[in-house]
Amino acid sequence: MVQRILQPGEIEGLDHNAIPRLLLPQPKSLFAARALRLRELAQGNIKGIPVDAGMQGYLVLMAALADAQAAVVDKLAPGSVPSADADALRRAMSHRMPVLPVNGARPPVWRSIFSSLLDELAATAAKTPALATGLNQVLAQLRALDEAALDACADAVLDENGDHINPMHAPFVAAALQVLWSTAASELRATRVPDLDTGALCPVCGSHPVASVIRIGGQSQGYRYLHCGICESEWHMVRVKCSTCEQNGKIAYQGLDLAGAAPFDPVAAKDEALPNKANDPKKVARAETCDDCHTYRKVFNQEHDYNVDPLADDLASLMLDLLVGEAGYQRASGNPLLWLGKGEGA
Repeated sequence: MVQRILQPGEIEGLDHNAIPRLLLPQPKSLFAARALRLRELAQGNIKGIPVDAGMQGYLVLMAALADAQAAVVDKLAPGSVPSADADALRRAMSHRMPVLPVNGARPPVWRSIFSSLLDELAATAAKTPALATGLNQVLAQLRALDEAALDACADAVLDENGDHINPMHAPFVAAALQVLWSTAASELRATRVPDLDTGALCPVCGSHPVASVIRIGGQSQGYRYLHCGICESEWHMVRVKCSTCEQNGKIAYQGLDLAGAAPFDPVAAKDEALPNKANDPKKVARAETCDDCHTYRKVFNQEHDYNVDPLADDLASLMLDLLVGEAGYQRASGNPLLWLGKGEGA
């Protein structure tokens, strides 16, 4: 048999298709792993991400929240979270739009998920004196929300609108939304999710990414993915490209001098692709800055810490946010587990 010779355009297409463009979430393992990572971060066990003492207690609280998410996912009845129907999938494919848009109607089961999450947290508070006082107080406030107030909080979380949100309520509402959307997203087929016209939004739900991560293993080896803070999906974006304005001419990488937790000189984008030694703590967490739009988004590198979790690591590396902000860059989007109020994202 004569083997057909591929033309250059076909070769490029073949290489592109070999890259998994979309990694769908696995909520049954994701939240439990995140809880473990948050506790490791809180204990100061992650060399590349120094955590200020004032942040440790909050990370422990968020670890309890992630444990509660894992418990709720385990108890969800099969089919209780509606999946995208055939018509929705066809519309999404035809118009290159998200298949599970966050701006659509939420199924009523999300309130049951929220209630179950509070029940799990109440059980945790009963067994954890260190968390009990503060956690029970916020749980009482959350249980007192009527349907209108709860929906308004959920709308604000999904709109990333910090102006009309209680910063203590929002992470718990966001956690319920993450359970809802990640469960629905996990039932999709990646091949049925179309690319959007922009690579800066999640193709599954249309949310902004929290951070990006460089993955290792299999076909994803060495590729950069953006991580959605709501449905927990990850989508491929080439490295050394701004995940906000999608330009690549003025990109640099800034991190921490871990000895003093101070910034070190920006790494030029041209040096980012050079071979580097694995397990370098300085390269676990860095900020990708863009001088075209003057925004930044963090990049977490699995080549330097196998257990990186983009959302947890982003939450813990607030010190990096402060330093990059002082350098004149604005954070591109927030973290749904931390709200600073008055419109300021994490």
